[in-house]
This record gives sequence, structure tokens and C-alpha cells, in this order.
Amino acid sequence: MAIRERVISGGAQTGEHKSPEAETAGGNADPWKPTDPVPWIALNSADGVGKVLYKRLLLRFGSPEKVFAARDGELAQVEGMGARALRGIKGFNGWDKAENEAEKARALGAEIITFTDPRYPQNLKEIHDPPPYLYVRGELNAGDKISVAMVGSRNASHYGLSETRRIAAELSAKGITVVSGGARGIDTEAHRGALSGGGRTIAVLGCGIDITYPRENGELFKKIATSGAVVTEYPVGTPPDKTNFPPRNRIISGISLGVIVMEAAKDSGSLITAAYSVEQNREVYALPGNVSADNSRGVNSLIKKGAKLIEGPGDVLEDLFPYMKGYLKDLALDYGDAPERPAVMPQLAPDEAAVYGNVSLEPVHVDVIAEKTGFPVSRILSLLLDMELKGLVRQISGMKYIKEI
Repeated sequence: MAIRERVISGGAQTGEHKSPEAETAGGNADPWKPTDPVPWIALNSADGVGKVLYKRLLLRFGSPEKVFAARDGELAQVEGMGARALRGIKGFNGWDKAENEAEKARALGAEIITFTDPRYPQNLKEIHDPPPYLYVRGELNAGDKISVAMVGSRNASHYGLSETRRIAAELSAKGITVVSGGARGIDTEAHRGALSGGGRTIAVLGCGIDITYPRENGELFKKIATSGAVVTEYPVGTPPDKTNFPPRNRIISGISLGVIVMEAAKDSGSLITAAYSVEQNREVYALPGNVSADNSRGVNSLIKKGAKLIEGPGDVLEDLFPYMKGYLKDLALDYGDAPERPAVMPQLAPDEAAVYGNVSLEPVHVDVIAEKTGFPVSRILSLLLDMELKGLVRQISGMKYIKEI
């Protein structure tokens, strides 16, 4: 039996349609399994069917199979159903292409998680225009309901990168799934921080699941897939065109309870994510930055407009605590007192402590340290080398050093 006929013959001709929840619960007698991706891809390819209409069709009929099997009059009753979409559904002839797309995803080791699948992110279901399905490498689970997104500049300062890594690690260690976009800069550090915290992280791509972008993050994406998931709504082979990223950002915020903007210029794409957060009734947090730095102008502007200023992970945990009961690993923790730095530090000799106390998250020249400590530059360089071997500081250029987190 041809694909189209299989769908139609399994459709609901009685007018009795199950909800997506009933489909997922196993009440579907159609020849397709509820999570078979082919009908889902087909409906997403039908001319005139956008994300909003797709969601309304699912809520009305319960599955794409029943949408294709529905009568014209039944379809016409769905809000937003125009003549173009009606023709696109009833005259759809792209079944081979849909089946080929599903096969390509399987061949890549990716799974297609549909809207009615219990693993589909619960928070994402609530937005106005959710993707009907996601291509996934790794695993999505119910704990991802307690997610926080972290976004920011691709050309971030060392301060922004260090704070992102620190905050992501502490959120992850407390059972929060960290969501970001897999891009250079803040996104990459958010994922790395979450992995170092031993928790879960989700990378949302603006390209096909088979595309590694940026290329240097190939190994990172592999690690993410073992401790979370790499996801996208875009078909296999879709290049990372700039037009893909604003829609991608709605998924980052949609999966999450809130979005932390770590560092952003006035024209940063991170501000698009923040705008989606407001539209989706999510919390928006912002880490304040240097008022004279271009990369801080966007984030400081968000604070002026009402974003919640944070100084560390404790501020986020305290704010989201009502949502987190039953999910966090340590509910007894006073989140308002979350430590700002790791509590355990190596013992430092007095001279080392004096030098270390004058190294910060922003690059500092040894001449500045010499001026503040009174030590000879040669002595300072010797002490810095010892601390670099201990992982406490790092030389970044010339004779400038920064603290390691």
C-alpha cells in the first residue's frame, strides 16, 4: 500500500479525534506508530502549513495521519486554515521526499522526536509556534523541564567567558539543564561549564543535525550528546544561514524557564532570544558588565528595561526555586548564599597570595602587579609561573595574566 493510502486508510473517518496526549498514551490504532516521523515531516512540508497552524491541527486531530485523512469541512473549521493550506494538505504528493528525509536522519544516528512524544520538551510545547518535531542526537528527558538558557556574544571578553563557565557549572551541579546555541563565545562556554558541573546541557543548532557549526565544536557536540542533547528543527543538510538563527533562538528560550544574557552588544542576536523570552512569558536575567564596554551595552540596556540583575547562580536558583522542587539534587541548600567562587583553594605562600590577589578576571600586566606589590618583575614572573602550573592563573598575551576559574 502506498504511503499516502496508508495514512488515509488509517485516518479518522468517524470524526472522533484523540488528543496528542491520548495518542502518546497508546490509544492510536493507525498503521503508523505515533512517533513515526514520515507523516510529521509530510505535514510540515505541505504548502501553507506553518508552525502555528501545525500546532492547531495537532490539538484538533491528534496526529498528522488524521489531519491528512480529515474531510475538507473538518479542516476548514481549524483557525487559520486558508485555501492554500487546505490545498497543500489534500493535494500533498511529497511522500517519497518525506520518507527519504526520515531515512537520512536515521542513517546519521539522529532520532526525530515529535510533539506527542513524552520526551518532547514540555516547556517548548507551551509556546505559540513550537517545532512539530526535533532532530535529536543524545537524549531528552523529563528533567529538562528545569532548564535555564545562557546566551551572549560570540566575541566575548574573558570576564564574560569566565563568568559563563562558572555560573553554568554551578547551575548544572544543582540539576539545572543548561541550554544554549552551540555558537562560539558565550554559548560554547555555557556548554563546557555545564559539562564540567556534571549535569545536562542542550545545544540548539541553526542548521541540519549533520552540520558541525562552528567546525571547531565538533568534539564538544559529541560530548553534549552523551550528557544531554544536540537538537535542531532544520532538515538534514540545512546550512547555517543567518536567517536560521532568529527562529532557532525561540527554541532556546522556549525550552527554558528563563534566559540569562551574559554579555551582549546593542545589536547582538542574544537580544532576540531575550525578546522571545518576554513573548513566551519566560524570565530574563542579565549579568551586568563594564558600562564602557561595547559588549555590555546590550545587557545593561536589558537591565534598564526590567531584566533581573544577577551576580551569580544563587540569584537564578533562588528566583526559580518554586519551579524546581522535586528536581534539584540538594533542596536543603540556601540558594541565596550560593558561593561565588570554588570554596577549596590550594594553599598559597604569602608572596604568592600577594601576587594572586592582584590578578583578576580581566587581563593585568606584570608591571601593574609589580607596582601594587612592590616585588621585582623577575620575582613576580617566577611566582606566576608556579601558579600557572597549579592552574590558578594563565598568561594570555605578552606579560598579561588572568585568573583561571
